[in-house]
Amino acid sequence: MKLPVKLGLRGELLLIMCGVLLVVAALVAALWLHEKSSSRDARELSASAMRELAREGLLGRGQTLSSQLADAATNPLYYLDLAKLGELARATLRQPDVVYVVIHDAEGQVVHDGSGDIPAFGQPMSDPMAYEALNAEGVHGQWSDKLLDVASPIRIGGERIGGVRVGLSRESANRREQEMLEPLAERLQAASNEHLGWILALMAALAAMGISAVSLLQRRIVAPISGLAEAAARIEQGRYADVKVASDRQDEIGELVRAFARMSESVARHDRDIRRMAYTDSLTGLSNRLAFREALDARLLTLQASSGELALLFVDLDDFKRVNDTLGHEAGDEVLGQLSMRIRMAVERLGGVGAEIARFGGDEFIVLFMAEDIRTSSGHLAESLIEEIQRPLVLRGRQVFLGASVGITLFPFDASSAGQLLKNADIAMYQAKVAGKGCYRFYSKAMDQAVERRVQLEEELRGAWDRGELSLHYQPIYRLADKRLMGAEALCRWQHPRLGVVPPSVFIEVAEQSGLIESLGRHVLVQACQDAATWSQPGMEPPFVSVNISPRQLRTGDLPDVVASALAATGVMPRQLHLELTETAVLGDEVQASALLSRLRATGVKVWLDDFGTGFSGLSHLRRVPVDGVKIDRSFVADVLRDPDDLALTSAIIAMAHSLGITVVAEGIESEGQNEVLRERGCDQGQGFWLGRPMPAAEIQRHFRE
Repeated sequence: MKLPVKLGLRGELLLIMCGVLLVVAALVAALWLHEKSSSRDARELSASAMRELAREGLLGRGQTLSSQLADAATNPLYYLDLAKLGELARATLRQPDVVYVVIHDAEGQVVHDGSGDIPAFGQPMSDPMAYEALNAEGVHGQWSDKLLDVASPIRIGGERIGGVRVGLSRESANRREQEMLEPLAERLQAASNEHLGWILALMAALAAMGISAVSLLQRRIVAPISGLAEAAARIEQGRYADVKVASDRQDEIGELVRAFARMSESVARHDRDIRRMAYTDSLTGLSNRLAFREALDARLLTLQASSGELALLFVDLDDFKRVNDTLGHEAGDEVLGQLSMRIRMAVERLGGVGAEIARFGGDEFIVLFMAEDIRTSSGHLAESLIEEIQRPLVLRGRQVFLGASVGITLFPFDASSAGQLLKNADIAMYQAKVAGKGCYRFYSKAMDQAVERRVQLEEELRGAWDRGELSLHYQPIYRLADKRLMGAEALCRWQHPRLGVVPPSVFIEVAEQSGLIESLGRHVLVQACQDAATWSQPGMEPPFVSVNISPRQLRTGDLPDVVASALAATGVMPRQLHLELTETAVLGDEVQASALLSRLRATGVKVWLDDFGTGFSGLSHLRRVPVDGVKIDRSFVADVLRDPDDLALTSAIIAMAHSLGITVVAEGIESEGQNEVLRERGCDQGQGFWLGRPMPAAEIQRHFRE
């Protein structure tokens, strides 16, 4: 007795699919052959033929017009008879489809274009088709999407003295082509309608087959899978005890159901491990943001019932980004691991029983702290955390120094909800940053007012340039060897109608944080170039203008295009523009910064490194970043007469820069003694109140003239 063959679900599906595919393949093949042979080929061939005819007709007209114009313009061009050339050009422009006419000399400079005042006279042709037109030996046509450009050379005695170009629009030809194709499209549509009946009949047959297939799939596949979906929903809800799936089928569906049952048991067994991983920061082993928020909510419910108190400390590392930028992200992760251990030990040392510590993200930590005298205790804890973090870290054989800013908010005095407490702590931490970093601040309602003032200041700043409240002042820059005025640095000033003079240190920071610095930087760049275009010194090279570029402007990647647009709009020579960037602006992405600065310097624009010597890596940038000059930070210049170390460092910077062919500029020269010391050390240029204070554009222009 033969055992029945076990076909299985896969075999059943294969048989059904093969039958359906055979029928569908036959139907689709019939439709495809019928439609493609009668519609697509006819349309494509007709359209191609009509298009070629239209192109040949337009090219013939263009060649005729160009040749005639070249013959007629030979003598007028030879004698530079502009009147006659204009008459010939305008006569050609009046021909149908003619868009432009250009008569040029042998060097490709425009002689006449048919206009009255010939604005392009003497300018070289710079359009994409100019090169082929200028080098064409005979009548030469070039095509674009919308134009046909036909060029003809003008020769006298075998010598080429110039040429003509006639541009014809392709719109008329395209329109005629479309008009000729419309009847063909109508006839093809009629044929498609005839075939619609066939398609409907075939679709009816497919529908009948589909109904049969769906009925079988519903019984053999869909129903079991629906049961698995319901079981998966119970697993998603965590109701593992309610998951009961089983099957005695001996096909693939039966195997799937039994495998699903085993998977359900495995998921239930590992659920607690997964939840523990989801609530723990993998780098530091501390609670993560989600776990801390749940713990805070639960703690607040308990304290609201017992009238308890707690402190929330928001700890943010100062200047942590420079570790990642200079030592790498692996080193940054190691720093975070060491500092998390210090934070945990500091909390435990001050009796933080029941305290919660979490890494809130990036370089931010949150501490939930409870004590008797909550304000005093949390202040002591903040001081201890700052001291612990400020202790040097030993990282790969070198010491790394960091700081921290801490914001503290108290429950129930400052807020009663978790979200408001976190917001208050963040605000207090920001105020600690503003206060100079490396300190802590308790939240107060006045901080909310300060935040509100900052928001209002940002709103006022958005339209300040258009309202004429922002203007540029210029601080002169002198050559120290002979005290000759070389240029000036552009400085932005804000005269608010209600607030009065807003310090640059205030509104520039607001612009940086809000993203307004990009549009403000463009305005400053264009205005500085416009002012510099009016500067002149009789018998000397035009003065330069120095413009500060923010790190955000550099990160956008379009700085070379913005600079090129400003130069083109104002007419300032590239060598008159100096761009100043800080070392921190370059540190973010030194590869990208080097590429952008190389593009800028290739155009002739000068690049200076501002606040030099205060960055994290200092002189090493002179080898890797293409710059033309460095500006010694005012902190070194201020003590150059009193501190031998600052004098030695300043002298070293000057010598190093000069050895690399880099100009050195000193900032903040406030006395004659500072000026003389820097001049003796070979410093090239300088600026400061002793040399000249910032002044309006009209006044600095007068200084240059005098």
